[in-house]
Amino acid sequence: MLDLNQLPHLTSDVPGIGGLLRTRREDFIVDEVPLYEPCGQGTHVYFRIRKIGIPTLKAVHEIARALGVPSREIGFAGMKDADAVTTQMLSIEHVDPGRVESLAVPRIQILGVARHGNKLKRGHLAGNRFTIKLRGVDGGRISDLQKSLEVLGRRGVPNYFGPQRFGVRGDTWQIGLAMLRGDYSEAVACMVGRPGSHDHGEAQRARELFDKGNYAAAADAWPYLFANERRVCRAMAKENGRAHRAFRALDRSIQELFLCAYQSYLFNQIVARRLGSLDRLMLGDLAWRHPQGAVFRVDDVGREQPRCDVFEISPTGPLFGRRMSSPTGTPGEQEAALLAETGLALEVWQEGEGRKVTGGRRPLRFRPQEAAIEAGRDQAGDYLELRFRLESGCYATAVLREICKHDPGTSSGMEEEND
Repeated sequence: MLDLNQLPHLTSDVPGIGGLLRTRREDFIVDEVPLYEPCGQGTHVYFRIRKIGIPTLKAVHEIARALGVPSREIGFAGMKDADAVTTQMLSIEHVDPGRVESLAVPRIQILGVARHGNKLKRGHLAGNRFTIKLRGVDGGRISDLQKSLEVLGRRGVPNYFGPQRFGVRGDTWQIGLAMLRGDYSEAVACMVGRPGSHDHGEAQRARELFDKGNYAAAADAWPYLFANERRVCRAMAKENGRAHRAFRALDRSIQELFLCAYQSYLFNQIVARRLGSLDRLMLGDLAWRHPQGAVFRVDDVGREQPRCDVFEISPTGPLFGRRMSSPTGTPGEQEAALLAETGLALEVWQEGEGRKVTGGRRPLRFRPQEAAIEAGRDQAGDYLELRFRLESGCYATAVLREICKHDPGTSSGMEEEND
């Protein structure tokens, strides 16, 4: 199977333009496109915020603290990057709109307030608009950028899950795989041991102590933000090294994240294997209707392919889990062959640890909309600016990967989330 950096490009015949991303936060702007606008009546207050250099959950925490309410009372539709300038909608019930409008929270600006009848929930967004400046790019390379965008607009962007899905060390999928195999010693070792090139300072020291069996000392060594790692190390000390019990000390939501990482890893393999026919349906495919996401089985390729050609529908890949539907024909054989390579039966996702994730289908491609390119210069120097809109669940970094042909890099190593 292919590692993340081995996944093929759809536009491999077009030279990459290179470039640097997010040398400044203002170089990466994300504006959430709401699924609906507040109606003006109801007990819930919707408010749009602009935040700079702060992740969504941190913004929610700070706003909740300023209002004197628990963070869980605040609703939001999707996660937005910390290392960027982003706008998004939030909601709170039974709070005076005037209090929300007058909030003064560092790095957060209230842009507007209105009433609505229900809490804003995850997924209640149509998509996101991106304005991205790439630095260090030869202005004469615009033609290559245009060629890549033409192919991506016509055939689609490979809907790979990017590095942000697999953690800083890129190994969260390995923890998920170990869970599915029932190998909790491996899962724990991946999570809190085995220091590597991404580990430094206190985190590296904590991993070294764990590998030596000094679990309590490792727990004390983890930096403040590594609460889950600390919890597992303490549980290992309490349970005398019984990894299965120690791993259960993690919240269910964290365990699900590891399973979702492996789920995403397997999806990427299918995208790579179908890359040459990303825009072609096969008999037995489960097709995705854009943009709402209803899925249906393809029984007549000749009838449905014209709809695929104009991007009304797309073939899908597997998000293994308890409720995932499987295709038939060649697509079904490909997914069964992939599972066979893992040594795991489909039942593991339906009856074992895999039951913790719902599963489903995900389109193999997506189309950037409203794409535009502009060269410019500002106080930070020359840049190429890309503007486009993506459906919910699609990643701007997937577009940039095709254009740049390498990780364009960031000032902090952060990646966007586009839920």
